Amino acid sequence: MNPLKIGDLSIPIPIVQGGMGIGISLATLASTVANQGGIGVISTVGLGSIYKFPGLNFKENALEAIRNEIRKARKLTKGILGVNIMTVLTNFDEIVKTVIEEKIDIIFAGAGLPLNLPAFLNSSSITKLVPIISSSRAAKIIAKKWKTTYNYLPDAFVVEGPKAGGHLGFKEENIKDTNYSLETLVKETSIVTDELYENFQKNIPIIAGGGITSGEEMFTLMQNGASEIQLGSRFVATEECDASIEFKKAIVALKENDICIIKSPVGLPGRAIKNSFLEEIEKGNKIPTKCKFHCIKTCNPKETQFCIAEALISAYKGNLNNGFVFCGANAFKINSIITVKDVFQEFITSYNIKETEKLEGL
Repeated sequence: MNPLKIGDLSIPIPIVQGGMGIGISLATLASTVANQGGIGVISTVGLGSIYKFPGLNFKENALEAIRNEIRKARKLTKGILGVNIMTVLTNFDEIVKTVIEEKIDIIFAGAGLPLNLPAFLNSSSITKLVPIISSSRAAKIIAKKWKTTYNYLPDAFVVEGPKAGGHLGFKEENIKDTNYSLETLVKETSIVTDELYENFQKNIPIIAGGGITSGEEMFTLMQNGASEIQLGSRFVATEECDASIEFKKAIVALKENDICIIKSPVGLPGRAIKNSFLEEIEKGNKIPTKCKFHCIKTCNPKETQFCIAEALISAYKGNLNNGFVFCGANAFKINSIITVKDVFQEFITSYNIKETEKLEGL
């Protein structure tokens, strides 16, 4: 495998660990991935609910928690670290300012179009900006807005297909439509990035994510325009993942028909593992709650059936009776908890086999 270049960053192994909240991908997992030569990613969502700093209000506490997690990860690795920030968060701007001050290597921003993201950079900033998108149209909109308003182009794109876990950038009727396959989305987005290179001479790598389970699939995607892949669920079932053992076991134990699509209070469909909590939601029952966080711009507490922050915090702690586990469409193929190093080795080995077969004309 050739190292991936994102601006002046060189990533030895083209594997990104997806940002998974609340509390699933923190400093331990991110630093371990970075030490293996990939990009480790800390999810910023909900950290204020995990850490408690005396004398701070909720949003101040959240920002201090993010600083704490980044600094913790920096002590554990000299590799490439990123953060994942949801655009729909009510404190999106403050989080972006904070992580740039902490000189994080990369911001991955999704759950909406991060149209103002370059506005937070200054002459001393080193942070690369990578939008998470689900269509070539989104790539065009972001690139045009950023170039016109800020004279800045994305440093890479993460293209997430409909087989991803967590929140999905697709209408529910398009999730199983083959016209929206990850391979198709990567090809379409590569046309956009080729045009941007031709017009502005900036190379914008494509990171493909969503349902990838093997180095063979990685090879195929990279033959079709991707420069790197993003893995989520496979990194959940690792010894170094920051989630509870109950959370990890839920991934390992699931069967294909255990996976479902839910309607999230975020305003997007999401992919998760069926359980008693989600069965109550599916029946139309409202889980009694009072909004304590005001964390999502698109959430209306009076109309939503449950508080997604509370549900994900419960799941992070292992209390799956009061929460649920997000996962990718192919997470049922994961049947063991292994080390991050083993994940890398599995992908590298199977990727190299496919590359050798191609070279030999097999």
